[in-house]
Amino acid sequence: MPASALDTAKAQLAGAVQVLGYDDGLHEMLATPRREVNVAVPLRRDDGRTVLFHGYRVQHNVSRGPGKGGLRYAPSVDVDEVRALAMWMTWKCAIVDLPYGGAKGGVAIDPRCYSDAELERVTRRYTSEIMPVIGPERDIMAPDMGTSERTMAWVMDTYSVNQGYTIPAVVTGKPITVGGSLGRTTATSAGVVHVTAAALDEAGVPLSEVSVAIQGFGKVGSHAAALFAARGARVVAVSDQYGGVHDPDGLDVRSLFEHVASTGSVVGFDRADPIDNDALLALEVDVLVPAAVEGVLDGDTARTVRARWVVEGANGPTTAEGDRVLAANGVTVVPDVLANAGGVVVSYFEWVQANQAYWWTEQEIGEKLEHRMLHAYDEVAGLARREELSLRDAALVIGVQRVAEAHQIRGLYP
Repeated sequence: MPASALDTAKAQLAGAVQVLGYDDGLHEMLATPRREVNVAVPLRRDDGRTVLFHGYRVQHNVSRGPGKGGLRYAPSVDVDEVRALAMWMTWKCAIVDLPYGGAKGGVAIDPRCYSDAELERVTRRYTSEIMPVIGPERDIMAPDMGTSERTMAWVMDTYSVNQGYTIPAVVTGKPITVGGSLGRTTATSAGVVHVTAAALDEAGVPLSEVSVAIQGFGKVGSHAAALFAARGARVVAVSDQYGGVHDPDGLDVRSLFEHVASTGSVVGFDRADPIDNDALLALEVDVLVPAAVEGVLDGDTARTVRARWVVEGANGPTTAEGDRVLAANGVTVVPDVLANAGGVVVSYFEWVQANQAYWWTEQEIGEKLEHRMLHAYDEVAGLARREELSLRDAALVIGVQRVAEAHQIRGLYP
């Protein structure tokens, strides 16, 4: 039976706990969500029929601050997946030293099968159901798979109308016109590129001299492709859920964006050859960026990887067994809890800006993001060198230790 996202998250935590020497009681506290909400989300469809969906919000840890995490719409969403994603958010926020805990939400719905009006009704009903546990000081949502800045505007409006005044800080990743932040759309992708450049720099390899393959051409993968290309890297392959395209000489990323805008997929791009997702993972490239879903690099697919670096744009793309295989084959993995933290970093900037009603320029945000990502990478890489750990283990040790210290300093009540 393949490892689930929650199995992978728990195995990663257990490894960090072992390095840190924590007892079973503290381990159990760190592994267990602080609060879980399971709600029914009825929808009156455009044709008058009523259907029911299941929604979740998990607040894994709030010792360092309010919960922070995305809202996912996907048919595969279940409470265990949300638990895993919330746990990863806890460590991620601690690794980049944000005053947040980890949270995550989801509704088990395929957004491609419903109209915008139906998705608005789902979002507003879901928000109203979980309203007692969210808020700018409690739990702040952001877009994730299947949701967008428009979804966040609906959440913000629903929450604000019920409170009686506009509260932009209840969500991040919302449109600029209602208090969003410049730079938020590309923040996760920019973070991926920053830490990739840092990892390459450690090996004395310029970013402009490497080839890159990206699995997933959504919010993270598409912008990462553009940013890699802008910095001189050769993006040779990308894929989405329908298939992929490959050109060993480098894709014309600008033209590819135009093709996706007109067709909805990278498939059929006439300036490259077709490739499937498994073949993309096995390409002989310098950098592989899995930026789609969890668990794509398991014990089997990891054996086919010929990249020198794997930089995780998605959450949980590598299973515990996949990690062991990649390590044995000498592949350096820059883990998701560090590599894709750019999104939550700029979400934090957006939250700060909304709370103080003062907005920064895009250049200021870009500089602050780069500084935060490179500082976090230096801390993780430094610990990895000193203690002879993988980058993942070093990142998790830093994140778990910071959360555990917050637990211990605050104490137990009563």
